[in-house]
Amino acid sequence: MAEDCFLSAAHMLAADGGSTMFLGDDLIPYLVLALGGALLVGNLAAMVRPRRVGDGGAPVRAPARRAVPLALVGLVAAIWALATLLAG
Repeated sequence: MAEDCFLSAAHMLAADGGSTMFLGDDLIPYLVLALGGALLVGNLAAMVRPRRVGDGGAPVRAPARRAVPLALVGLVAAIWALATLLAG
């Protein structure tokens, strides 16, 4: 019974030529844009607003030797993805 349901769904998807894909053909650039943006914003936020340890502890900053290169990797990935999406 479950196989019939799966097969009918597969036939419906194949009816339009089999070209139905989530977010079209641009899935990978969208994923790279999301991950690059998250990497950039997350690392910058960790450097700008440090977390507090304990109930009244001193703020602990993210190590810049790690956060800056990771933020740059995120920036490069986001720029690459935007260029890919805008180029068409």
